[in-house]
Amino acid sequence: MTQFLNTKETLVTDAIDGVLAASGGALTRLDGYPHIKVVYRSDWGKSKVALVSGGGSGHEPAHAGFVGAGMLTAAVCGEVFASPSVEAVLAGILAVTGEAGCLLIVKNYTGDRLNFGLAAERARALGRKVEMVVVDDDIALPDLPQPRGVAGTLFVHKIAGALAESGADLDTVNKAAKYVIAKVVSIGMSLDTCTVPGSPKEDRIAPGKAELGLGIHGEPGVEQVDFANAVTAMSTVVEKLQQQVGSGARVALLNNLGSTTPLEMAVLTHALTETGVAGHIIGPAPMMTSLDMHGFSVSILPVGPDELSSLEAPVDLAAWPGVNSIEQIRIAPLPDGLTPIDPIPSHNPKTKETIVKLAELLIGAEKGLNELDAKSGDGDTGSTLATAARALLGRLNRMPLADLTQLFPALGNELSQTMGGSSGVILAIFFNAAGDACAGGVSIPKSLMEGLKRVSQVGGAEIGDRTMIDALAPALEVLPVGIAQAAKAARKGADSTAHIRRAKAGRAAYVPEENLIGHNDPGAEAVALLFEGLAQEIKG
Repeated sequence: MTQFLNTKETLVTDAIDGVLAASGGALTRLDGYPHIKVVYRSDWGKSKVALVSGGGSGHEPAHAGFVGAGMLTAAVCGEVFASPSVEAVLAGILAVTGEAGCLLIVKNYTGDRLNFGLAAERARALGRKVEMVVVDDDIALPDLPQPRGVAGTLFVHKIAGALAESGADLDTVNKAAKYVIAKVVSIGMSLDTCTVPGSPKEDRIAPGKAELGLGIHGEPGVEQVDFANAVTAMSTVVEKLQQQVGSGARVALLNNLGSTTPLEMAVLTHALTETGVAGHIIGPAPMMTSLDMHGFSVSILPVGPDELSSLEAPVDLAAWPGVNSIEQIRIAPLPDGLTPIDPIPSHNPKTKETIVKLAELLIGAEKGLNELDAKSGDGDTGSTLATAARALLGRLNRMPLADLTQLFPALGNELSQTMGGSSGVILAIFFNAAGDACAGGVSIPKSLMEGLKRVSQVGGAEIGDRTMIDALAPALEVLPVGIAQAAKAARKGADSTAHIRRAKAGRAAYVPEENLIGHNDPGAEAVALLFEGLAQEIKG
């Protein structure tokens, strides 16, 4: 897999220096590259308890992204998924620890425990006051004697950090950290493993499956489960958490494991908030990632007023998303004038049957049209048309099927609301203009031609511009002769778009010529399919 990096050897140091350069001077590093990679607060005066955490890189923004007032004092970074050395951890401790002492916050992995633990012993031998806590929040493997530390570590960073910033002593900060560790639980789910730079990707998760409980270093989870959708995925995760989490008020932390898109994370957020597992939420955001893993994790912490107050304490860190209460979704009525007037329903079994078959044709063509659109656009033409078709099927019984002068504008209004992108607007203009002409006594073929003229006037597209008009215009031109001839003309027009080297309208206008040649315009292809379906329906 090609990645934006220079060399594997300089990956981590280049990344750390990028964080430092963009910090506005808020962060400093020790001069120990490449073996000692320690980032700490530039404003640190050693008068308060220092918080030091870290571990292998690849979990960004953890840990350097959480260095700042109210959270970590220093982060000790190892190579990707590798614990930093004892010397690196000791350097971090010595750089930031004053008379108030230092708390090491360590995730429960053997390398981290050993290296941080030995560094703590050496620091104590040098006269530093150091305590260490180990986070073991992962509940994926219940029989594991040493549960892993994962995203629940961030609760410890924030609550201990708020106390330390307020001036609490080391004993108080240490006890608060241990209190959180005893209560927090986490588990993750992913659709794919991560890609470790310089190593082949392990493709162990089959299509249609999701892995439950995998580790933040890509370690296999407890099981692979069937993947259906976001709701079932979140329900599975929350069910596991509820078996372990305590009662009372709770805060959920929704963590992006790396490459899950913001759109997906928003869907997962909705699914999480619907479960009622927590009253407050942190995220969604990438906080404890696993390189480019396509997954998420949920951490749950039962809280009292003190813990909630510490979590809500503001910090000037872009990586920390803050905590918000989960509220009922607020919905306001549409402004006057936007709500369309519902037409008076009327029935015509033949018209209904025809519309149903054409809608089902578009739904069946979804995958093929998406694949075609991926050649010249963003790959969503099939989904856009299928979504509109499904919505239309749900509205058929409320449509004026017996009166075309009302049906045309009703179709236009329906498509303008349910069809995304420019297609819905274009078809709304088309059907509304056709309805106006039809209401004026114009024949159906001529009414449809009036609709086409209006679309060309508003959209600016003509025959030869590689749009749906390349199929629609010739079809409507011969429609008075018969629907079979119209279908043949639509097919010929759609196929002609495969030879148009340059699109002059629509999203394909921004696509290189080599991507277009040999592939029909998806809009024109959809028009041809509809006319062919209509011809088959009438013939039948």
